[in-house]
Amino acid sequence: MASAANSLASPRVVNIEDLRQLARRRVPCSVFDYLDGGAEDEWTLRENPRAFNDILFRPRSAVAFAECDFRARVVGHDLAFPGVLAPVGYSRLIHPQGELAGARAAGEIGTAYTLSTISGYKLENVKAATKGPAWYQLYLLGGRAAAESGIDRAKRAGFSALVFTVDTAISGMRERDPRNGMKALLGSNPFAKLPYLPDILAHPRWLAGFLADGGLPKLENIVIAGKGPMDLIDVSSALAEAAVSWDDLKWIRKVWDGPILIKGLLTGEDARRAVDEGAAAVIVSNHGGRQLDSVYPAIRALPEVAAAVNGRTEVLMDGGIRRGSDIVKAICMGARAVLIGRAYAYGLAAAGYPGVVRALEILRADVDRTLRLLGCQSIATLDASYVDFPQHWRR
Repeated sequence: MASAANSLASPRVVNIEDLRQLARRRVPCSVFDYLDGGAEDEWTLRENPRAFNDILFRPRSAVAFAECDFRARVVGHDLAFPGVLAPVGYSRLIHPQGELAGARAAGEIGTAYTLSTISGYKLENVKAATKGPAWYQLYLLGGRAAAESGIDRAKRAGFSALVFTVDTAISGMRERDPRNGMKALLGSNPFAKLPYLPDILAHPRWLAGFLADGGLPKLENIVIAGKGPMDLIDVSSALAEAAVSWDDLKWIRKVWDGPILIKGLLTGEDARRAVDEGAAAVIVSNHGGRQLDSVYPAIRALPEVAAAVNGRTEVLMDGGIRRGSDIVKAICMGARAVLIGRAYAYGLAAAGYPGVVRALEILRADVDRTLRLLGCQSIATLDASYVDFPQHWRR
């Protein structure tokens, strides 16, 4: 643990891209490409972070204050930092500490952690690992009975919100995965893995952790009656059998009486539908550029969704966050808070828990510096007057 922490010390690691490069060196190509890659030509994947460059700040000069206030009230919780950790599937494959590391780090910084259905640790253990709020992200893998079981367990374990992902009618075509061995790694055919063994053996620290952790973990939160936890599978094929619709909210509400967040919206029409369905919050997201390519980058879709919601429910944004200034820009443009995915997952891949902590430290310091240079003391007082962005983003 100490050596991992030392490798992350400043000035060696000063931004999220530095963590990304460490992650690339630590894990096999198949695992890195699963984390780093997107759908088809990866245009949306690239545009998610790049589009923040089209937003310019309008600072107030000659303003000084002792401390910045990072607090944000999100879905009934007072968060100490406006960056919620997003659901990241296969986290235990990325690093043996997996979801436990993410949950623990989120609690330490005072924010919420979102557990993916596609997780290797039992949700009860993940909730116990964090001092902060925990949300459960729902896929219908394994059928309705398995989903209801997971929801019931989440409720009893103390998860405070359900994140219903609606942009996975099927999985996007993530072209890196079949090329670089992810499908073979998850498959049961040992001969299919042979071409990728040299790359796996070239990453001995990851391999040692993987083997010490027991190899491929089960999907502990998708429990099939009479069979137990589902095997860790190529989820791209399973999602086609687990497509969701607005009608699914009806039975979900019968088994979950807490807040429901609808994740995966890019249009005002869908945002208004989510409000009509009683969503406690909508999450503007294109699934990190991993589903339909050539859709709007999430930050560009944010103004349309925020205008359509018009204050009737909370708006969060997910996609492309690489700097604290990105978080500030999103809040200026109407988001209550953001979800952070790859930024912390690069830290997880690089060094486990210390890597996640370092990612959050970087982003928090970025937010502090950005607020001071903007002349705005508090997250709560950010608004559109602090930014300028292309007018055609408004619809």
